[in-house]
Amino acid sequence: MQDQSWLTTEEAAAYVRLKERKLYELVAQGAVPCTKVSGKWLFPRGGLDRWLEAGLARPDGFEPAPPPPIVGGSQDSLLELAIRESGCGLALLAEGSQAGLDRLLRNEVAIAALHLHATPDDDAANLVAIRAEGMLHDAVVINFARREQGLLLAPGNPLGPDGLASAIAQGARFAQRQRGAGAQLLLQSLLERAGVGSGRMVAAEGICATGQDLALAIRNGRADCGIAARAIATAFGLEFLPLVWEHVDLVMRRRTYFEPGPQKLLAWMRSPDMAARAREFGGYDLSLSGTIRLNR
Repeated sequence: MQDQSWLTTEEAAAYVRLKERKLYELVAQGAVPCTKVSGKWLFPRGGLDRWLEAGLARPDGFEPAPPPPIVGGSQDSLLELAIRESGCGLALLAEGSQAGLDRLLRNEVAIAALHLHATPDDDAANLVAIRAEGMLHDAVVINFARREQGLLLAPGNPLGPDGLASAIAQGARFAQRQRGAGAQLLLQSLLERAGVGSGRMVAAEGICATGQDLALAIRNGRADCGIAARAIATAFGLEFLPLVWEHVDLVMRRRTYFEPGPQKLLAWMRSPDMAARAREFGGYDLSLSGTIRLNR
């Protein structure tokens, strides 16, 4: 499929319902977002969306409805604790990263917790996804933490795999997360990087909605292994083979950022309590916690 993030002059004129001549006039005035590459003008679709919205006439009372005070998206042990301990008043709806992003787009949650793996670069995947969403022209991406993800195995590692490829070769049953969950996206990405077809992997029966459910499946013998965070492995007494470090980011709109609830959560993230609890869980790096990674 052709990338539509950047539009030609003809495409941009059609997109904003102007004649090309008028669009060139706006370019000459510096009034429209654009860039010139090899003598040709290109227009960012997201930039055009923001440009149009900036001129939107807003009658009295015409304001976006505030989203419900919910953090959707990825399940994370430290985030769950932060929401409880901070007194932010936010509820948690852990359905997986992509589901959280979809709810944010529909204004059904105030914040989405993400750890996406749609690109080979795990550090950039969340930012790439947000930049691709024209409807999130006012998004703020804040790092919650970096965390260690790996392969969870039964206590004592009875099958003896030393990594993803050997677990597949030995026919280990992999616990599966739902489609769009960050851990499932990571598993698919790791298989592609290793050149291992997903068809060679033995899937355990059923779908695990959260990392805790995945750990329980391994503890109960329904699965032999699965992808989850080190903190989950520690809490359930499972073996852990480290694979990658990933960003868990909080995505919200700028208007949400300044609300009392998110501000309480962000304040707790800067407190010594956050660092102390992260050490107890294990597998967290807070060196970038609270950093604004993207402000559109």
